[in-house]
Amino acid sequence: MTRGEGPTTETGQEPGGDATIDPLWAVSRGVASIPEIIRRLIPAERAIYLLPVALFFFSLFFGRYMMDPAETLRILIIGSANTLLDWASSLLSALSDQQIILPSFEQTWGASEQTVIFRIRLPRVAAAMLVGGGLSIAGASFQGLFRNPLVSPDILGVSAGAGFGAALGILASGDPGVIQISAFVFGIIAVSIAYCIGRTVGRGSTLVLVLGGIIIGSLFSAFISLTKYVADPYDTLPAIVFWMMGSLSAVSNADVLAVGPPIILGSLCLFLVRWRINLLAVGEEEARALGVDTKRMTMVLIVAATVITASAVCISGIIGWVGLVVPHIGRMLVGPDFRRLIPVSAVLGASFLLVVDDIARTLTAVEIPLGILTALVGAPFFAYLLTRKKVGWVS
Repeated sequence: MTRGEGPTTETGQEPGGDATIDPLWAVSRGVASIPEIIRRLIPAERAIYLLPVALFFFSLFFGRYMMDPAETLRILIIGSANTLLDWASSLLSALSDQQIILPSFEQTWGASEQTVIFRIRLPRVAAAMLVGGGLSIAGASFQGLFRNPLVSPDILGVSAGAGFGAALGILASGDPGVIQISAFVFGIIAVSIAYCIGRTVGRGSTLVLVLGGIIIGSLFSAFISLTKYVADPYDTLPAIVFWMMGSLSAVSNADVLAVGPPIILGSLCLFLVRWRINLLAVGEEEARALGVDTKRMTMVLIVAATVITASAVCISGIIGWVGLVVPHIGRMLVGPDFRRLIPVSAVLGASFLLVVDDIARTLTAVEIPLGILTALVGAPFFAYLLTRKKVGWVS
């Protein structure tokens, strides 16, 4: 036998035996490192879903008033448990007609820390995740529906309508509840008018629907300018201008509870029909040939995306670029298949706006409006996308 001709074995295989599969932590040379094990256990696409969880806890203790992470987690868990116990005590007392007090956990923190977590940061963090995720999933759905990568959630005039409603509410009373309700109602009205134009003039044509949205958006933008013109320049006008820039500084727990259900329900609806968006993105004729009722599905997508966008705008103001840019980032990561793109866009949008809001409230002494920061980030990134090769928009 000459040198180099002896029996050889491959990794995981013994001479004369069947091949065996290496365990997860084993590699051809030695033992895999911890980062390699993590990458095998959690693929890149699944790791995306852990990003908002990490940012959620980071945003709770990060800010001008820095808090200890362990103490923040303790306040969040024990404080929430005590709140639930208090609610249970009140419910049992009402049912039994006698006072019942359930035992609670001992609190080792002060009232100021409790207020910062539960009254200021927690509602703001939750609102940022709801608004960012909602706008992103609405933008991705509209881009598939209209088969255009330049479409954003306000393509049908919902942001302009909501902006006029908010300006009208500020001009009439200035009450936050009135402003939010007025913004939501006029956002729905704007899209309804645009949809009626598309159905009556264009007989359901997608192009006429988009043109109707542009017309209605321009009309309500003129109404906003008229509202600014008649507003008090020392009091009301600054409030209208600041609201139009977008901010979450005044969000409360009541606001989150009010807009949370419609945003979640609309997002759930788009998530359940996400595979049909693949068919609509190919073309209406092809979708009909595959058995999809295109008119009904178009209405479902428009209603769900409009409810999401109007609910988001009524508490945050007009925040641009989120619903336009984030779906493109999702396509770069998981491809154009809407079955994967819709959930990834929601996760990335929630994470993106959460990071932007953290920067807005800590970068300078005076809080920066969110619309300014999203434009500063979104516009250069979109210009970068234009320099790349063409990306597929349908699966």
